[in-house]
Amino acid sequence: KIKSLDVVGKIRREIQNLSLFRHPHIIRLYQVISTPTDIFMIMEYVCGGELFDYIVKHGRLKTPEARRFFQQIISGVDYCHRHMVVHRDLKPENLLLDEKNNVKIADFGLSNIMTDGDFLRTSCGSPNYAAPEVISGKLYAGPEVDVWSCGVILYALLCGTLPFDDEHVPTLFRKIKSGIFPIPDYLEKPVVNLLLHMLQVDPMKRATIKEVIQHEWFQKELPAYLFPPINESEASIVDIEAVREVSERYSVPEEEVTSALLSDDPHHQLSIAYNLIVDNKRIADETAKLSIEEFYQMAPAGKSNDGGMRHPERMSGASKITPTLDSIGPSSVAAAAANSTAALKSPHVKRAKWHLGIRSQSRPEDIMYEVFRAMKTLDFEWKSLNPYHVIVRKKTGAETATEQPKMSLQLYQVDQRSYLLDFKSLVDEEPGSGSSSRHASVSMPVKPALRIGRAQSLPMPMEVDTTPPPSPTASKQSQTMQFFEMCASLIGTLAR
Repeated sequence: KIKSLDVVGKIRREIQNLSLFRHPHIIRLYQVISTPTDIFMIMEYVCGGELFDYIVKHGRLKTPEARRFFQQIISGVDYCHRHMVVHRDLKPENLLLDEKNNVKIADFGLSNIMTDGDFLRTSCGSPNYAAPEVISGKLYAGPEVDVWSCGVILYALLCGTLPFDDEHVPTLFRKIKSGIFPIPDYLEKPVVNLLLHMLQVDPMKRATIKEVIQHEWFQKELPAYLFPPINESEASIVDIEAVREVSERYSVPEEEVTSALLSDDPHHQLSIAYNLIVDNKRIADETAKLSIEEFYQMAPAGKSNDGGMRHPERMSGASKITPTLDSIGPSSVAAAAANSTAALKSPHVKRAKWHLGIRSQSRPEDIMYEVFRAMKTLDFEWKSLNPYHVIVRKKTGAETATEQPKMSLQLYQVDQRSYLLDFKSLVDEEPGSGSSSRHASVSMPVKPALRIGRAQSLPMPMEVDTTPPPSPTASKQSQTMQFFEMCASLIGTLAR
């Protein structure tokens, strides 16, 4: 039947897009194996069973627990809708729980790709959770039927029963079309308001996912990772790595992917794939930032936590650190370990020199992408000397351009796993001179090791000059302060 409809290519691409889904509350699709008669989908294994069984076992849940489940469900549904996928069969049986009782949305067998201007008519899903327009055979756009199903699920979480239920299917359909359901006295007024808005018979009056997210009851104790902020300025920056990944996955030229992005068609399959990859990076980065914040909140200032896990980008103060940023080879690892042991035993060990700049274990391409994004956000001007070295200044008018201090940003490879973004003031450089000024920087972690990659021809810097600089003039003092202000604003933007 699939072959006769000539939609093999469409189905293959839709499955490929589903395999790109990376969300903490959506089941992972690892691999698809197709035969002449069947399509096998290898999915993530989740051991906690169905949310349906959890409700049957525990009955109606306490408000905080029900809200936590519901927030995770809405986060996953919102992710699907933003990437043009409507589930159409949301119910507790299709919501799985992992070992930590986190929700995983599963079973996209009835899902469909949304297209502007197109309406769906197929009656999908379980009758108890189906929207009135679905069981009536009317046209529907897609997202609104998922909102209705989520409203039914929320009711089941809070009450332990279904809002619309009857063994006689025609009677059940009449109840659903009427939109009348019992409201227990123990439900809070805010959540009753939310339920009434989500279970509107008229899909035009029904709450949207955005309205659900903004509701006061939903916002209470909402984890930040569920809805990471979207920076609008990032939309104008094309992620070359994402373009390359789409090109490889779909076996199309990179130019075709770029053309799809420039066409401004959000429903183009290549655009959807690109946006999925970029969105996955953003979610991973925001989750990493939250992990960093939690780490520092757990460790009080001035106290070390040697008994726990060390932060991946922190160094032990007593360990022997190489004085330069040369790459560390296998032969030097044993020597470093021996030196570290000796250093711990000796009470009079000379402290190693600090590495100045921002350290990261992300891929060099990702680090520089974040740097360019931050510079664009701050409205800086820059000149690229190579992919890992730029000269930066604040955007100014022509009459003041010569007075603005310039800053060099260069990415160095510290060792086989780490990279360092160095901030260098160029206030002391004379035109045509090859000499560089001494520089001051700030040392702080940006991200944990999300991705480990090797830089392409990254330079190895010379040893940091630690001799004190001569007393600057008043003019150079002003430019130095401006340099530090640029550093602070750039670091602040990178940390957001």
